[in-house]
Amino acid sequence: MFPLHVEAVGTVAALLTTLCWLPQTLRAVRARDTASLSLSTFAVFTAGISLWLVYGFLIGSWPVILANIFTLALNLTIVVQKLRHG
Repeated sequence: MFPLHVEAVGTVAALLTTLCWLPQTLRAVRARDTASLSLSTFAVFTAGISLWLVYGFLIGSWPVILANIFTLALNLTIVVQKLRHG
């Protein structure tokens, strides 16, 4: 187990890097405009987030697990919007 200050840094980092996707996801859903977004970039990023999620489970780190669950959900939403609306 990591010391509390280490977990706190990881938790804050996880919150910031996860929440940064919320405005883009909301915009993609509301405007249905994803023309300027690269499907290949989001596909590769989503694959990477999936691997980070597996890694989080393997090391038992809840900040890593939770951040990547939410980040994966937000990015999959964008990918779905991209596939639906181009």
